[in-house]
Amino acid sequence: MASTVKVWDRPIRLFHWSLAGSVALCWLTADDLQSVHEVAGYAAAGLVGLRLVLGLAGTRYARFTQFIRSPQRTLRYASETLHHKEPRYIGHNPLGAAMVVALLVMVAGIALTGFMQTTDAYWGVEWVEETHEVLAELLLVAIALHVIGVVHASLRHHENLVASMITGRKRAPAPGDIF
Repeated sequence: MASTVKVWDRPIRLFHWSLAGSVALCWLTADDLQSVHEVAGYAAAGLVGLRLVLGLAGTRYARFTQFIRSPQRTLRYASETLHHKEPRYIGHNPLGAAMVVALLVMVAGIALTGFMQTTDAYWGVEWVEETHEVLAELLLVAIALHVIGVVHASLRHHENLVASMITGRKRAPAPGDIF
């Protein structure tokens, strides 16, 4: 069996699956069970806050400085992916990193507009409600793209990325891998 390395620490894995669960619960309770929807939304907001802390002060692969790349590098990686020449990253690849940022921004925006709707100043204000709903729909699209990206990278690099987000371990770096 190939050797493995620890990439995703326990806080990152708990964050990931907790955010997935809270977002799913928000979606399932959007039209009913308003109190559950709100609590799940506040949980998602708190998780985004936790991820910001981990991104600034977490372990190596959790830190934003380790995985956020320039737009040029991200576009180059996208081109390499289209031509089946993308390198394997031990942490987040540039497209995955862009998705992390996009998902965090969307969830934060949804949480903010959701909270705004509970205040006297913004209750019933159409643009706040519309922004909340549009961001939620965009989040569903982004989640679908995230899952497609995970499946694609898993197949291209012959490793189960879902399993790595459960165990925290990935195949050890090989020549040409970026870590």
